[in-house]
Amino acid sequence: MAKINFGGVEEEVVTRDEFPIEKAHEVLKDEIIAVIGYGVQGPAQAQNMRDNGFKVIIGQSSRYKREWDKAVADGWVPGETLFEIEEAAKKATIIQYLISDAGQKAVWPMLKGCLNEGDALYFSHGFSIVFKEQTGVIPPDNIDVILVAPKGSGASVRTNFLNGSGINSSFGVFQDFTGRARERTLAVGIAIGSGYLFPTTFEHEVLSDLTGERGILMGALAGVMEAQYDVLRENGHSPSEAFNETVEELTQSLIRLVGENGMDWMYANCSTTAQRGALDWKPRFKEATLPVFRTLYDSVKSGKETAIVLDVNSRPDYQEKLDEELKEIRESEMWRAGAAVRSLRPENWKK
Repeated sequence: MAKINFGGVEEEVVTRDEFPIEKAHEVLKDEIIAVIGYGVQGPAQAQNMRDNGFKVIIGQSSRYKREWDKAVADGWVPGETLFEIEEAAKKATIIQYLISDAGQKAVWPMLKGCLNEGDALYFSHGFSIVFKEQTGVIPPDNIDVILVAPKGSGASVRTNFLNGSGINSSFGVFQDFTGRARERTLAVGIAIGSGYLFPTTFEHEVLSDLTGERGILMGALAGVMEAQYDVLRENGHSPSEAFNETVEELTQSLIRLVGENGMDWMYANCSTTAQRGALDWKPRFKEATLPVFRTLYDSVKSGKETAIVLDVNSRPDYQEKLDEELKEIRESEMWRAGAAVRSLRPENWKK
């Protein structure tokens, strides 16, 4: 592995140069990979591996018509490359367990019976293994248990693969029965289109992931945006002005500069007024939110967040309630303003 200095701390990463696609093909030449679940990560990882020339099949319950039909539309053929979950799992030597966390708990008793000695059970999230007391997912001793966790949504995994950039992924080995678990992990990580891979553990992956999703990546970002938008509106600013100053400038300009060159570069390339204000207020926002993030991390580590997920996501009316919550966001003034702003972007102008 290559050694890279991350902010003064040296870490090891695996790049495509060190583990090229040809090596992945050699490692996986006798493997059949079954992607179980065609929901969020499944489609992207499966299509990327298929495009890279690996032997891939899909395991998806036909009872879930939306996912089954999507798989068919993406070129998977029922009875040839698309099967019910149990049949696909029995055919495979590497089983990618990519259904929802709550779904993994429900399906596990059946899936466990499909595992043969020497198979690899693959996850993209440490949830089920780390919180096994709540999920009941306890693998047998005679298989490899491995993880590759792309640092992005399934849509990003696919988009980055198609544009050639790849997406960064963490990787880990929980159980090495065959002595080949690590090279199988890296091979699949390259096969799904990772830009580079960095080591983790199942526990570190799930704790950082659950914290990040609830925090800066989604929950905190949405909450802070709503707070600023509300303050601007309370003080007489129009919806379009409030949305542009809260969301549009961030997503269409500033965050891109941060992604390309870092926060300091973005600051250096903004007005002196913006620089001064950002530098003065950054410590106050950190001070205000640090206790919230510490409470969040403790909630994740204790298993409280896991219990909430398994409870709520397993309810029969979960999708209906989710649709209601998302509708409330979508129909709020802020995001209706956002839809109008997006429609005015040059690429959406009528020609």
